[in-house]
Amino acid sequence: MVLEPIFKYAVATASTGTDEMSRHLVERIQREFGESLLKNKSLHGDEIVWVGKENLLPLLKHLRNKEGCELLADIVGVDYPQREKRFEVNYLLRSVSQNHRIRVKVDLEEGEPVASAASLYKSADWHEREVYDLYGVPFTDHPDLRRILCHHEFEGHALRKDYPIEQGQMCTSVEHLFDDHAIQQAALRADATARTAGVVMEGDEIHPSDLLTINIGPSHPATHGALRAECLLDGETILEAKTEIGYLHRCFEKEAEDHTWAEVMPYTDRLNYCSAMLNNVIYASAVEKMLGVEVTPRCRVIRVIVSELSRIIDHLVCVCANLVDIGALTNYWYLYNVREGIYQIIEKLCGSRLTTNYARIGGMSHDLYEGFADEMEFHLLKLEEAVRDVMGLVSRNRIYLDRTVGIGAISTEEALSYGFTGPCLRATGLAFDLRKHSPYLGYEEYEFEIPTGQQGDTQDRINVRMAEMYQSANIIRQALSRLPAGPVNIDDPRVILPPKKQVYGSIEGVMNQFKLVYEGIKVPEGETISVVGGDIDITCGNFSEEARVESRIMAPSGRVNMASVASSGEVIPVDSDLQTESFTNLGDIIYHFPFTTIDTCSYFIHL
Repeated sequence: MVLEPIFKYAVATASTGTDEMSRHLVERIQREFGESLLKNKSLHGDEIVWVGKENLLPLLKHLRNKEGCELLADIVGVDYPQREKRFEVNYLLRSVSQNHRIRVKVDLEEGEPVASAASLYKSADWHEREVYDLYGVPFTDHPDLRRILCHHEFEGHALRKDYPIEQGQMCTSVEHLFDDHAIQQAALRADATARTAGVVMEGDEIHPSDLLTINIGPSHPATHGALRAECLLDGETILEAKTEIGYLHRCFEKEAEDHTWAEVMPYTDRLNYCSAMLNNVIYASAVEKMLGVEVTPRCRVIRVIVSELSRIIDHLVCVCANLVDIGALTNYWYLYNVREGIYQIIEKLCGSRLTTNYARIGGMSHDLYEGFADEMEFHLLKLEEAVRDVMGLVSRNRIYLDRTVGIGAISTEEALSYGFTGPCLRATGLAFDLRKHSPYLGYEEYEFEIPTGQQGDTQDRINVRMAEMYQSANIIRQALSRLPAGPVNIDDPRVILPPKKQVYGSIEGVMNQFKLVYEGIKVPEGETISVVGGDIDITCGNFSEEARVESRIMAPSGRVNMASVASSGEVIPVDSDLQTESFTNLGDIIYHFPFTTIDTCSYFIHL
């Protein structure tokens, strides 16, 4: 079931650590740019450089062209109201070929613009729109600088510290994504393309009035309530499409501003309910790195198990939804039966199915139950049987092949520029997986393969996810076989709640519990990146004396990784942001592949 890798890029191995490679990178750019670099800092192995806005694009261009930083993972805004230069813009870059990463920072005053990086990285388009939307930072020469998560009638910028958390704003009118000028230009382009193809005869021009504007989503079943695509049609052919997201934006960042580190954990369940346990582990790992603590060996293996379970569930949902949207309903039930069985295990493990709240900072809420390994093996066998059955049903099915082969195909180079990671990137032929190339949670001790595709189309993305479920099952079996004895939580009263016997039997236990619950964990100052989740980064930082945490959370694949947190070490509120895999690049991809039939359009959604 493992697909043969086709290497279009040389992927660096983990023989030389990412931290060491990143240090060498900073040394080289110091020699290249000299005093143009305002300062640099190394924190917990994370390499950070500051640059003036006038030197930002030359530095980013150098990192991309000379240092192999093919991936602009994210652009993150941070608000410091007490500073003269209030806003900080962070650029998170990663090199697949050289196995290093670096963060570039630019400090800006209120209303001060900075040059857009969209000419260097296609992913910068939406990243910069988000920083503009939520912080009000303008980007010069941006191709389409407008709001992306908040609606077009929204006033203010939601992630500024002075924006009231309780202030919601209703939208009373629909935003038209195509104006008259855009429709006229689309008609001219369509007419020119049709003439070149010999489809339109002389005197039979395509006029703006010939084009029909329709909405696909957010109520369309294939968009699942999360995406609106406004399409320009000539007959049954989609000429162009623009997208609008933000429908499922839950304001996680703003809500977390009022909570302590531990209280944020249940919010991570809701970031992606298909991977609730993995989200728990990601968040806990980031905070633990800031605290400088390491979980117990048993906890580390349990986290591997629940992370791979989350990966399986997520892939099942993605493949099931994709197949049912193209008419393959039988396969949906085959795979969803397996998902139901896994949820029974999860429910028995932590008392909940979707939103688990299982991990804790410093450990887990409790240990595995007796008989867990036997039940897990039973359901893993069911999983492998279901995957074989589904692949047997669809792999030669003409309807399935017509609706997946060549649909939404993208090259490795384009995928990296758009910020793809995870299965969507591996489907292009690039065998890059952080579990192999920047191992965490002891993944270097496990044997598994990296499935890849060849064309980067919808079929490859389905096949990669199918193959990855086999690999995850293999990893879970290895983890269960080596599960060590011992506690699941660290013995550290700064982090872990005391046993109830101490709480009810000693004043020290009572006060320990009281301080942790009411005041929260005290996180020291600093910044760090925790690379976890297979294809997800979290950057954590503690900068200001106000108890503020800055964070961004982004799913792998269609957009990038996870991202950023900052706190004062006092009561810890969190700011964060989520964007999901399936929908982030839909507009770019449809625009990149015009003249798509209506029938095919919905199949872009589950790229």
